[in-house]
Formats: sequence, C-alpha cells, structure tokens
Amino acid sequence: MIHTSDYEIEDEARVRDLVRNHGWATLVSVADDGAPVASHLPVLLEETLPGEPMSLLTHVGRPDEVLHRLDSGRESLLIVQGPHGYVSPGWYDMTPAVPTWNYVAVHLHCAVELLGPEETYAILSDTVDRYESVMPDPVRLPRVEEYARRIAQGAAGFRLRVTRWQGKAKLSQDKPRAVAERVVTALESDPHYAQPALAAEMRAELGRRPGGSAGSTAGSAVDDTLGDLPGGAAGGLPGGAA
Repeated sequence: MIHTSDYEIEDEARVRDLVRNHGWATLVSVADDGAPVASHLPVLLEETLPGEPMSLLTHVGRPDEVLHRLDSGRESLLIVQGPHGYVSPGWYDMTPAVPTWNYVAVHLHCAVELLGPEETYAILSDTVDRYESVMPDPVRLPRVEEYARRIAQGAAGFRLRVTRWQGKAKLSQDKPRAVAERVVTALESDPHYAQPALAAEMRAELGRRPGGSAGSTAGSAVDDTLGDLPGGAAGGLPGGAA
C-alpha cells in the first residue's frame, strides 16, 4: 500500500463501515516454509464495545487453516478491498495527464483465534443470515439443518483481533474540485468504466474537503499515479503505459 498521507484513512468508523459493506476479503499468512499463503473469504465485523479493538469472524475450508498455520500465534494480514476503478485522463479536460486507478482499501493486521465446531457453525449461520436477509424468501441454515451440519465439518472458523490497521482512499484528492467532479460523472455513466460505488465514495470525499475547497490547483497537472511511485516512475500505470 502506498505511503502517502494524502490518501490516509484516519477514521476507524470509516474502516468499520468498509468491512461491513465489503465482506469479501483476502487473508495473507506466512507458512512454515516462509512462503506467503493467501485465501479469499467472507468476513463479518463483530460488534464490540466502544473503545475496544476491531474484531472479525470468518472461516476457511479445511485444510486451509493448516496451510495458514492459524494456530501458530503468528500475525496474519487481512486485506479488505472497497470500490475501485480505472480513471481515464480523457475525463480530466486538462493536460498533461495520464491514467490512474482510484480505490478504497484497508490492511488489517490481526491476531488469530481458532474456534471450535459450534462457534464455526454459528459463524456460518450468521454469514448466511447476513446475505440472505435481503432475499424475498431467505434460506437460513435451520431449514437445511442436517445438511448444513454435515457441510460445516469441512470448515474452520476463527476470530481475527485487529492489532493495527492502515487504510487508503485514493479518490482524486490532488485534483481541483471541477476535475474531480468530472471524474465522478464519468464513473457514474461511462459505458466502459462506470463504477457507481466508486463515484459515491468520491462524492463523499468531495464533501470532506475543508470549506468546499477546490483542492490543489491545475498547476499540478501530472496525474497522481506518477506521484504514487518511487521517484515518480511511470511503471505503475495501467498496462505500463507512459
């Protein structure tokens, strides 16, 4: 994750909202041989008392809990990816400009607590309820209890206690307000690269600008992608384009 203060998320409530609304995450651990291991999994934010650290509940299919060595006491990294999308320089109406990628993401460094069969089943049930609740006829585990109990034996539930986190919201903060608003409009309607959720995040970010500030001036016309990279190298552009 890039180390620039311009895009830093400092509000933990915003991080919690991201986890609640984007529950598909990537878990990264270190295996016994020193190699990284990654799994993709659904996560639930556990409701904790005010002032307590964030805590998440999730599960993996066996034997991934062994591959990740979730019982080792080692720290794991959970990556939660929010809205993201390509931003064309053609939307800026200013030159020079190059493409970039806007996004919201959080890295959660966590201590892991493996859970038993009943707690694992409860996590599976809560996960199903979380996503079935909006369906016209929700299918909940009690309706398929025998089958669900059998399937649950192949899962390992665990709790992730967040020890520290880093969040980034790269949403054209370095662009003048008028330019950022043009990007928002394009992300809402472009036939190829529309990302309405990302557009909504950008609108919210515009609302956070102090006093409705227009942001940086057009004098800094080179796209922020160049500034994201060490020495301003262009290698990070989509497709390696200059």
